[in-house]
This record gives sequence, structure tokens and C-alpha cells, in this order.
Amino acid sequence: MPALSRRTALAQTVAALAVAACGSSRADARTFPVRFTDAQWKQRLTPAQYRILRQQGTERPYSSPLNDEHRKGTFVCAADGHPLYASTTKFDSHTGWPSFWAPLPGAIGTSTDRTFGISRTEVHCAACGGHLGHVFDDGPRPTGKRYCMNGDAMAFRPA
Repeated sequence: MPALSRRTALAQTVAALAVAACGSSRADARTFPVRFTDAQWKQRLTPAQYRILRQQGTERPYSSPLNDEHRKGTFVCAADGHPLYASTTKFDSHTGWPSFWAPLPGAIGTSTDRTFGISRTEVHCAACGGHLGHVFDDGPRPTGKRYCMNGDAMAFRPA
């Protein structure tokens, strides 16, 4: 593992705090095309997926196999298969989570996350409202965005 940068150390600290907080998602208050009861979500998802997608959890940095996924294809929501990101927009942000510079059109929604007294932009699946991660303004061109996603919240479909 590479030496910790300030960004990586901060990301790991925020991730640890998010794991401890695991509250319900603000996106859950909206109506989405894909809906299930809480019991049905628990049956459909692994415990890690449920904690992230339905309870706004996060995974440990550098724990997702999707960090090393470099084939052509599409990253989809693990809860409902909704296409989220093209592999052509993936980049190595050195934060420990799969990162993208742009979502597919209509793939995601956002909301304000004020957890821990700071304001961040939460990213959720437009189809089911599942929590995916957060977006930051420190990404590469052409968008300058870094969509920092939990690997457990996604699956990969090769082209």
C-alpha cells in the first residue's frame, strides 16, 4: 500500500466516522421507481451492501475489487442493476474507492449530506435511491468532479 497522503488519511478518517454513524438515507424519503420493504432489501442484498446502500455506510478504503477493475464495461447499482458509470470515466483517485469523473446520463441523484457537521454531496442511484458515495470538486478534466463510490454498492458488467 502506498504512503498515506493527506487526502487518503482524511478519506480514511471520514470513512471510519461514516461506518460508525450509518443512519438512514435522505434519499429513502423520496419515491423511486424501484422500491422494496426494508425486509425485502435485507433479503436481496448482502449485509455489506445493505449497510452501504440502505443505511449510508461505507467500506474500508482499498477493500473493493472494483478498484482494480480496468476492463471496458459498465458499473451498475448492486441493488437493482441500474447502469451508473461507464468504465471510460473511471480513474485512480488514490483514495481507496472506485472513482469516476462523470455518471451516465440520468443514472444518479444527489442530496446534501450534513453528517459530522460538514456539508457534502451524497450520490444515490436514480432507480432505487441506494447510497453510492459522495461527489467532490477535486477530480480530473473534463468535469473536475470525483464521484467517490463504494465498490460494494456496485457491480461490473463487462462490455
